[in-house]
Amino acid sequence: QVQVVESGGGLVQPGGSLRLSCAASGSDFSINAMHWYRQAPEKERELVASITSGGSTNYADSVKGRFTISRDIPKNTVYLQMTILKPEDTAAYYCNGAGWRYGRPWSNWGQGTQVTVSS
Repeated sequence: QVQVVESGGGLVQPGGSLRLSCAASGSDFSINAMHWYRQAPEKERELVASITSGGSTNYADSVKGRFTISRDIPKNTVYLQMTILKPEDTAAYYCNGAGWRYGRPWSNWGQGTQVTVSS
C-alpha cells in the first residue's frame, strides 16, 4: 500500500504564509498526480491545487496567485506554499495521491492537516 502523509499545518495570521508537505511512501510505485484538497466546517471538500507527473499544475480560482504547488521527485513529496493567507483559507487540508503499483492503480488520502488563519 502507498501511504500519504501531510504535515505543516498550524495557526497563522491573515497575510501570513505557510508551507504544507505531503509525502508518499511505499515500495515500487509511481505517481501520476498529487492533489491538495481542503474542507472547511460544514462545507464540501474542494480541490485546491494539483500537479501531474509531467509537472503540469492547476489551481482553484480562489487561490491562484497566492498558492504554489511544487514537488521533490526523489522524495516523492509535494508541497503547497500558501501566501497572503485569508481567514477563508481556514480548513483541514488533505493530500491525495494516485498512480500505479505492480501494474495496478492506487489512490490514497492523507489524514489531513489543519490550517487556521486568524488574528
